[in-house]
Amino acid sequence: MRVLCLGETLVDLICHRPVDRLADADAFVPHFGGAMANVAVVAARHGAEVELAGGAGDDAWGAWLRERLTAEGVGLQWFELVEGTPTPVAFVTVDRDGEPDYLIYGAGIHAAMEHIAPRLGAAAQACGALVMASNTLVDEREREVTMHVRAHMLEHGKPVIFDPNLRLHRWDNPGRAVTLARECLPGLFLLKCNRREAELLSGERDPEAAAAGLLAGGVRNVVITLGPEGAILRGEVRATVPGVPATVVDATGAGDTLTAVLVAHLSRTDFYPAALAVGLREAVAEAARTVARWGAT
Repeated sequence: MRVLCLGETLVDLICHRPVDRLADADAFVPHFGGAMANVAVVAARHGAEVELAGGAGDDAWGAWLRERLTAEGVGLQWFELVEGTPTPVAFVTVDRDGEPDYLIYGAGIHAAMEHIAPRLGAAAQACGALVMASNTLVDEREREVTMHVRAHMLEHGKPVIFDPNLRLHRWDNPGRAVTLARECLPGLFLLKCNRREAELLSGERDPEAAAAGLLAGGVRNVVITLGPEGAILRGEVRATVPGVPATVVDATGAGDTLTAVLVAHLSRTDFYPAALAVGLREAVAEAARTVARWGAT
């Protein structure tokens, strides 16, 4: 099954040492980035047929990103480099616990989505499943396009995966971010979120209670990641996977990796729910390997 990943592609400029603040960083190293782009790359590495809908600027950085996507086997039928638009760049610093902080420059994310919007109906028709995140819900036009594609998929009985990937600092009103993310829940085949996102979306601090609340809200399956404690899967199938020991260097992209491995397992089985239970153990292990190195991919 061909899977459509809808979202941003950008350059992560990462400081390769822990710092307390951006002003303490003395050098940055370029890495491939963007939540949905990361999902597309890792899913392709695990055998999924994926299309990335989005784009970047028609500049040197955009060409660099496109070359890497092509080399990874990601489909680019609905990916474009937009003339006159700079490729977005994120300056990433990591604290001593490996937690990243992002400062994003450039409006290329919004411009790319607006540029390909007229073609996304064809993308939804051609693909059998959708992966989306909240990053394309920030801007009003992006949100309209994203929700239209989501509605088309659900209307035609195609599975939708939602990874909220809530970056509240990108929102003028963080409460609005949570409200819009909740509007995406009904009909989801899979919601994948971390412990904090599960609490925000459900109002429940306990992961088990949060999972129950999210399922009651119309989600068929939910995976809640618990950091070093692993992850739980609840819904049509159930699984509890313990964490894998890891020396955390950089947590950038760990959640993207976990989502991608699940996408790959599902795509190979025409989204058979039991594939989630099988894939979750591998997904947790791959996420642990991700945090032990710099960069998401």
